[in-house]
Amino acid sequence: MKYVLATHNPGKLREMGAILARFGVEVVSPKDLGLTVDVEETGATFAENAMLKAKAICAVAQLPAIADDSGLCVDALNGGPGVYSARYGGEGLDDRGRYMLLLNNMRGQTTRAAHFACAIACAFPNGDTLTAEGRCDGTIAFAPMGEGGFGYDPVFFVPEKAKTFGQLTAEEKSAISHRGRALESFVGKLETYLKK
Repeated sequence: MKYVLATHNPGKLREMGAILARFGVEVVSPKDLGLTVDVEETGATFAENAMLKAKAICAVAQLPAIADDSGLCVDALNGGPGVYSARYGGEGLDDRGRYMLLLNNMRGQTTRAAHFACAIACAFPNGDTLTAEGRCDGTIAFAPMGEGGFGYDPVFFVPEKAKTFGQLTAEEKSAISHRGRALESFVGKLETYLKK
């Protein structure tokens, strides 16, 4: 089974590809198919943005398309950066710039509760769709720790592991991450759908 994963992020491609491979799903990127699709993420929620991307890629590729939208929601920032996680601080920032900005904005905050949220959407050429969501609770660390992962991983601290996502191995992270949990739920729904 070949599915297009609507992302240009090599970290996401690797992470989701490894999880879906266990179910016989081969994941390709739009780039692998020679496609360039820019989808404006105008949704107010992660689920809306994921569906916008999945439907757009599916229409162009004529293959089932899986998209996810995820981000970091920080209680002290009223749920921000939320759907704007990848664009937090504007165009010129890289991952490190974004998490350093977050740490600056958190300076003096005693409430450091946060969670990563992930919504996965799958669109099929016949018009069918599937959705799933996952969440991982944690706190914002006071300084970046670890070299692993991507995005906000070095500053997202998971109390039960006593480590940040940036300090976990890929396997440890996918076992507890928002994306891992959303994918687990999604794969269950996908298996049921494919049996029909």
